[in-house]
Amino acid sequence: MPLLEPTLPSVETPVVKWGKLYGAAAALAIAEAATRAGGPLIVITQSSREAEALSDEVRFFAGSGLSVGVFPDLETLPYDGFSAHPDITSGRLAALAALPRARKGVWLVAIDTLLQRLAPRSYVEAYSLKVHVGESLDLDALRAQLALAGYAAVTQVVAHGEFAVRGSLIDVYPMGSDTPFRIDMLDRDVDSIRRFDPDTQRSLDKLDRIELLPARETPLNPDAVREFRRRYRLRFTGDLSEQAIYRDVSSGIAPGGIEYFLPLFFDRTSHLFEYLPPDSVLVVMNDAASGADGLWNGIVERHEQLRHDRHRPILDPAEVYLTPVEFQESYAAWPQVQLHTFEWPPETRGVTQNFPSAAPAAVRIDPRAEQPAAELAAHLQASPARILLAAESAGRRELLLDLLRGRGIQAKIFDNFASFLASSLNLGITVSGAVSGLRLDTPALEILTEAQLFGDRARQERRRRRAERDPAKILKELSDLRIGAPVVHESYGVGRYAGLQTMDVAGYTGEFLVLEYADGDKLYVPVQALHLVSRYTGAPAETAPLHKLGGEQWQKARRKAAQRIRDVAAELLDLYSRRAARQGTQMLAGEAEYRAFQAGFPFEETADQAAAIDQVLSDLKSDKPMDRVICGDVGFGKTEVALRAAFVAVQAGKQVAVLVPTTLLAQQHHTTFVDRFADWPVRIESLSRFRSNKEAEGVLAGVAAGKVDHRHAATAAG
Repeated sequence: MPLLEPTLPSVETPVVKWGKLYGAAAALAIAEAATRAGGPLIVITQSSREAEALSDEVRFFAGSGLSVGVFPDLETLPYDGFSAHPDITSGRLAALAALPRARKGVWLVAIDTLLQRLAPRSYVEAYSLKVHVGESLDLDALRAQLALAGYAAVTQVVAHGEFAVRGSLIDVYPMGSDTPFRIDMLDRDVDSIRRFDPDTQRSLDKLDRIELLPARETPLNPDAVREFRRRYRLRFTGDLSEQAIYRDVSSGIAPGGIEYFLPLFFDRTSHLFEYLPPDSVLVVMNDAASGADGLWNGIVERHEQLRHDRHRPILDPAEVYLTPVEFQESYAAWPQVQLHTFEWPPETRGVTQNFPSAAPAAVRIDPRAEQPAAELAAHLQASPARILLAAESAGRRELLLDLLRGRGIQAKIFDNFASFLASSLNLGITVSGAVSGLRLDTPALEILTEAQLFGDRARQERRRRRAERDPAKILKELSDLRIGAPVVHESYGVGRYAGLQTMDVAGYTGEFLVLEYADGDKLYVPVQALHLVSRYTGAPAETAPLHKLGGEQWQKARRKAAQRIRDVAAELLDLYSRRAARQGTQMLAGEAEYRAFQAGFPFEETADQAAAIDQVLSDLKSDKPMDRVICGDVGFGKTEVALRAAFVAVQAGKQVAVLVPTTLLAQQHHTTFVDRFADWPVRIESLSRFRSNKEAEGVLAGVAAGKVDHRHAATAAG
């Protein structure tokens, strides 16, 4: 049932103004309007972060019945010398392919992204390919089409924009897809199409048809390269051999930052407005479009800073971005909703609609209070509204339910917002970390989120799937190599790094890592297979072995290592079987108390840091002896892992000793622990040469008497 019934633009009133949309009310209005609109809603936000957050909220209200997408930003600064992450390019190409065909739904885009010039629609359409089961397919023609579309031929597909042909199997990881596909040929016919896992290479579910989008937003086929070279020579002067962009594109290589030379590949560029279906409606968030002038000024300023580099000349801003005049002309041609958080005043001209929403209520749970949920319980009993609680996870949901049960309040669990709305209950709870607070006066409805109940915490940003070996880390390792440095190839052993070389192989131009082995033999490793190469770390470089290609030395070393691994594994198996038979000490902390301590961490946890914390807490909860080492570079968050573990141990009635190698570290950690435990009844002391003998004796006496909860000790003078 509709709650807000927002008014949409029409031929008579092409501009409508929505106001008084506090909290999540804006997302609710957009979701309701999208279900009634004759075409898609294009929501323009002030930033990419706002677009991502708003898209999550719209999905919360719209459910699975409405398509919600974001046109991603490149996430680079104007004229940067590096390109967007392949996952970003994948998302952009998927959006460009889907937008012209969209009949309904919501698409969100940041204003700075909207200013970027794009490849014309004809490029995306011409280089897209559909494959379905049962059709006849020329394998050589398909290989040529994929190469023309920018796909890289590799031995094993692991990332977007790659394909591999192995007998009758064609593996391809198309842009716009979350998983790669495996096409199984039976003679010249497509026998089956399956998804597969790029890590395990195992086939998954079957599909009837797939669409393969171009691998890049810029073409690199011979005709496109020829046109690029011609336009580049007309546009820039100087020694072209010194200009890496010209040199790389001429060799068929996509250099970093190629997106900012897009106009040199096409007769004319396009922009996002030209991809929109004719019945689209723009929804402009809080005057986001008015920021175009300021963004343009920033682009011009950055151009002025960078345009003097003769080795990397750049195009004028008007060639790469829409000018304010061009933007205004394209923007004004569409029906619009001007959406404001605050109320439109009565004297506002045009059609206005102020909605019955109010600022979300501030209702706090105090984990350290005797009755933590007292304020929440009072609000639930006093409010005439139906209330839905939104927990960030299933575990947090159970915590809230326990707190409510302690006050004699029962809340029903709902899978989503729609199911709660369809019910007649006044109180429900669901799991969503996306939605923000909501309060409607008519009908009386509230959504209370964890941010309202426990206070704001650093929001966990959406992360891309991390490869088993991070390509950026591989490149960093190899970029530090000097010619002649020892390296290890997983299959061929220890050789010497001899540099990078561009080569034509089977009609494809690519970059190869050159490794030299004994007797001058050379191995050429395509950049797509860099994960097979690593730096040699077994001994000083001067004494590193030099293996022979095809020889037995490396295979013998691998067999010997495998045998040693089996021996160590047997020893570990014996050790851990004996450890598993022993009884350990379980350490548990109250959920509410732990969450309160966790909220004191002012930063966003990294993925590895969060995983380490979860594993340590799991160890502490177990009744088996703990055996874990946490390794990490300086500044990567190891101390917070120790703080969380120390908190749980103290809450379980234990004393904690932290041993550090230097006096300075003892002092630093003591200060950190005192700061983080400032709001808790915990006594923290330190032992180092900074303390007098009398002070040290007092600390030790306090430890022996159980009066000291934390003790920091330096094991050596620093």
